[in-house]
Amino acid sequence: MAARNLLAVAVISAALPLACAQAEPRKPTAKEVSAIRNCAAKYQNDLDAVGRECLFKLVGDPCTQTPEGSSNVGTADCYRLETAIWDNLLNENFKSLLDTLEDQQIAKLRAMQRAWVAYRDTTCNFYWDKIQGTMAIPMSAACNARETARRAVLLQFFTQM
Repeated sequence: MAARNLLAVAVISAALPLACAQAEPRKPTAKEVSAIRNCAAKYQNDLDAVGRECLFKLVGDPCTQTPEGSSNVGTADCYRLETAIWDNLLNENFKSLLDTLEDQQIAKLRAMQRAWVAYRDTTCNFYWDKIQGTMAIPMSAACNARETARRAVLLQFFTQM
């Protein structure tokens, strides 16, 4: 009996990491990246228009209409896919802005970005506290995409000043 229990524990222990492992999220396609970049460039001076015309319409929402994107986790993965595109654009805009600043301004930009990251994380993680259910998964992911897109556009705006 003890040997059987040990065998069961060994089998479960070996399978547990496989069950807990998440699939590697897919990378954005060149077409998806281009669609968002072109839209962001078109509306670079209008943060509201970026939200209306670019956010979710080009990548996130179409992805949720696929079989893979139809569950809460799948929808969250779709929004994470879009976040990855906006995050790359944000990082490029941050680096471009850095090139236009003096040392004192660079320190303030970095402090501003750290404060923004804390704001984004606190705000988007609040879905877990408020909803306390599986709908928090896609809502938190959508929040991250939305806030990252807004920040990418804002940094682009500062670069143009």
